[in-house]
Amino acid sequence: MAPPRPPPNPAGEQQPQLHGVVIITLPPADQPSKGKTVTAFAYTNDPPPPRSPPDPVMGYPAATEARRRPRRALSTRRVATAALVLGALAVAAYYCFYSDVAVQFLGMEQEEEQRNETRSFLLPLYPKARQGRALREFGDVKLAARRVDDGGRKARNRMEVAKAATARTNSTALLPIKGNVFPDGQYYTSIFIGNPPRPYFLDVDTGSDLTWIQCDAPCTNFAKGPHPLYKPAKEKIVPPRDLLCQELQGNQNYCETCKQCDYEIEYADQSSSMGVLARDDMHMIATNGGREKLDFVFGCAYDQQGQLLSSPAKTDGILGLSSAAISFPSQLASHGIIANVFGHCITREQGGGGYMFLGDDYVPRWGVTWTSIRSGPDNLYHTQAHHVKYGDQQLRRPEQAGSTVQVIFDSGSSYTYLPNEIYENLVAAIKYASPGFVQDTSDRTLPLCWKADFPVRYLEDVKQFFEPLNLHFGKKWLFMSKTFTISPEDYLIISDKGNVCLGLLNGTEINHGSTIIVGDVSLRGKLVVYDNQRKQIGWADSDCTKPQSQKGFPFFL
Repeated sequence: MAPPRPPPNPAGEQQPQLHGVVIITLPPADQPSKGKTVTAFAYTNDPPPPRSPPDPVMGYPAATEARRRPRRALSTRRVATAALVLGALAVAAYYCFYSDVAVQFLGMEQEEEQRNETRSFLLPLYPKARQGRALREFGDVKLAARRVDDGGRKARNRMEVAKAATARTNSTALLPIKGNVFPDGQYYTSIFIGNPPRPYFLDVDTGSDLTWIQCDAPCTNFAKGPHPLYKPAKEKIVPPRDLLCQELQGNQNYCETCKQCDYEIEYADQSSSMGVLARDDMHMIATNGGREKLDFVFGCAYDQQGQLLSSPAKTDGILGLSSAAISFPSQLASHGIIANVFGHCITREQGGGGYMFLGDDYVPRWGVTWTSIRSGPDNLYHTQAHHVKYGDQQLRRPEQAGSTVQVIFDSGSSYTYLPNEIYENLVAAIKYASPGFVQDTSDRTLPLCWKADFPVRYLEDVKQFFEPLNLHFGKKWLFMSKTFTISPEDYLIISDKGNVCLGLLNGTEINHGSTIIVGDVSLRGKLVVYDNQRKQIGWADSDCTKPQSQKGFPFFL
């Protein structure tokens, strides 16, 4: 006998449904330290249960069948809803406790409490045209070294300079960038100095302490730049007793009887700049229309040697962006205009360009890989890589696997330089994996150029034959590697002859045989952040076309 059918639902009655809800509560804007809460629960629209039967008569219990309720089987809808709730909790937990930047999010909000408001500025990077010359003749390397003998000591006036910072509003400057690796070889932006303000094109250089521009002075020895020479008034010359002069020169070079602060800088490519320090107004315009005027100290250059002299002068000087107290971002921070954080984003597009920001408004709140900056006497952005791999192949000897290799991020270098052993192993690995490419010694674009056995016009034609170069900077949360990936399009150049040229060079050519110098060719397609407050450097993939202010909580974006 077949079992009886269940009774039909009354008219209009709906089947019970299960609903899942996730509630995330953010702290008040004026009290971010209270933290946030994540709550999840489920409910149904079941009708209320029937009333309990009346109490038993004469103390006898009610029938067992009346007290038992049938157990409801798990339905597909219930399982799916539960999975949805658990998934939402997992995503919330990831952003709250796992992401590098999200972990710091509350701390950032607490720091922002101390500011009255935040404004933003933008600066462009412009192209520097160079024509008719091989890249190897003008590939700049702007790792600066002061030509002064301070016995290894530097004037430690950073704390005193920092005390000069007032309680002014922190802002963020955003500057467009122009330029490209090939054929220009450099990137630059513009700043405005003097009264009335005049524009100057400066090479963006994280490997230099001092910002300097060409000056109208006796013994001038350089090619004329795109703008009229800066002519300082006598009262604009910085005296030797100035704290920034002592920071630049070192205590042992202090001259009490001198009337000016002299400087001389030599770069890794053997070029140099010589002059005196000057002080004048620098003008900046915020993205919200606000204006800032900074009492800015910079180099007034009257003599240049090497590539600074011989190359076509499409810029007026260097924009120093190192961690030194006299650098451009450090001076802005010491005056309370910005947080001591800046970054740049250089596009891979053929036309080049990108942008640079000063301050922390444009630092992404998530998705950035961070590694620590090592302090050093040269104020450069040093880090340490644990492994260097071409694809999956280790480029260092097995006995060196436990050691580290020093890495410097230098936007003043056109190309990336590798230690001799890593470079030779890389070239051998490329030749073994790509036998169809034959070296063309007649192509002088770069030290190593290959001719393919098929026509080559674009990187897309050949990049599939090459592997990425990976720099590993240890682990993140015990199992995720902090990796800076240099893809083939970030180290290959197509020459005018249609050859494939390697933009990774041997560091022994510039006397850096044991250090990796990451230059412009490998910085493209990435947002790179230099955080001098937290002593860390970070990067994230980006097309570098449109800067975006980062102020929201990532879970909702």
